[in-house]
Amino acid sequence: MHVFVTGGTGQTGPAIVAELIAAGHTVTGLARSDAAAARLRSLGATPHPGSLDDLDSLRSGAEAADAVLHMAYGGDFSDPDDMMRRDRTAIETLGRPLEHSGKPLVVTSGTLVMPAGRESTEHDEPDPTGIAAFRVAGERACLDFANRGVRASVVRLAPTVHGPEDHGFIPMLIGTARKTGVSAYVGDGSNRWPAVHRLDAAVLFRLALEQAPAGSVLHGVAESGVTFRSIAETIARRLGLPTVSLTPDEAATHFVSPFMAVVYAFDGPVSSSHTRELLGWSPVHPTLLEDLEHGDYLTERGPAGLS
Repeated sequence: MHVFVTGGTGQTGPAIVAELIAAGHTVTGLARSDAAAARLRSLGATPHPGSLDDLDSLRSGAEAADAVLHMAYGGDFSDPDDMMRRDRTAIETLGRPLEHSGKPLVVTSGTLVMPAGRESTEHDEPDPTGIAAFRVAGERACLDFANRGVRASVVRLAPTVHGPEDHGFIPMLIGTARKTGVSAYVGDGSNRWPAVHRLDAAVLFRLALEQAPAGSVLHGVAESGVTFRSIAETIARRLGLPTVSLTPDEAATHFVSPFMAVVYAFDGPVSSSHTRELLGWSPVHPTLLEDLEHGDYLTERGPAGLS
């Protein structure tokens, strides 16, 4: 297939582009800068100039493709309504050229959309009032195309997509530990975080493009729930720092923002059993705690240990 990709130069995107090309697909990637275009070329993909706000560019990219994979997401996190509208508009623009073609449209979301406090499955409804509610509109926009002749599916990624040169939530947590001299968790730290290795996630996206039935919701989760305390304790031991329990009020000022304090306290285990059975997906790469032990997370990567 010729796959048009947005977000191909983000944290997870390069691994997915490489996976697609290794499997024999050709990739055209949305590029909003010369640096992004160069990165795509280095991966073996063809750059397509544009951005999420350039709807003509999105439309032409989708029209020329056999499949569309939408991973890009951005905007001002202080205005989640605007981010939601921007993402929904991009998905609607990408999906319309695929109507009545049977071509695949795969859109990225996150498991943080699911209700807190219990293990959610792919068949459960997202929480429209939760901490990631701004992603729900994009999910719905994608799945609406399943009724319009598009093989549309949603992949919800774990909040921790780990692997070399990660620059997501875990490096932010490590940076805070280095800065404050303690590795912290909220309450008793029993809240659970799903996790997946980036290379396992890349395989899942390829399988979704190749096989996922129209209307599928898939969970990109290798570990259903790693306790946050175990993450904090591993970081503490590797850095030679103490661990500390914080109240929610203390966490709001300890971490990089009050929003991140809420994210780090979130208890959101999810199952990927249906995804594995449906697509034959079987994660094989290291777990999150194994990556913290043996990966590059605890090496110095900038002033705060961030990439």
